[in-house]
Amino acid sequence: MKPVAPRAPPAGDTTMSKVDFYILPTDSLSARLDFACKLCEKAWRLGHRVYLHCQDAEQRSELDQRLWRFKGEAFVPHDLAEVHADASVALGLAADSAGDHHDLLINLGAGVPAFVGQFERVAEIVVEEPGIRQSARERFRFYREQGYALQDHRLQRL
Repeated sequence: MKPVAPRAPPAGDTTMSKVDFYILPTDSLSARLDFACKLCEKAWRLGHRVYLHCQDAEQRSELDQRLWRFKGEAFVPHDLAEVHADASVALGLAADSAGDHHDLLINLGAGVPAFVGQFERVAEIVVEEPGIRQSARERFRFYREQGYALQDHRLQRL
């Protein structure tokens, strides 16, 4: 999927999103979803609204289940974006809209969603699986060319 030009930031805000790439030391797609859950929980507990952009319905269903059970007795309350757009944590598929979410976008899609510019922070989670790494490189290049503030976090362990 070829990245698309991001929308402008919300009215009155001229700053670009800060994009963090989290590089995990594994090729496990399951570890990628687990890390998305951890990141989501941390942001939610800090009072941020989170939009998880999923690649497809299968991935979203898996993430939905993990958010209910990923931490034993704890869970992250969430909903599907098209069911409850105002949820503090929303799981979406649409490539053109994230509703009124502006805090954190966790992008699990292969491309850069058109609405990326409306978020203060963007998290890209990368594992060593060849397809994921290649699409992450393309997204990194796109963000850099567009002038986004980039930071990479190479995790040594999960």
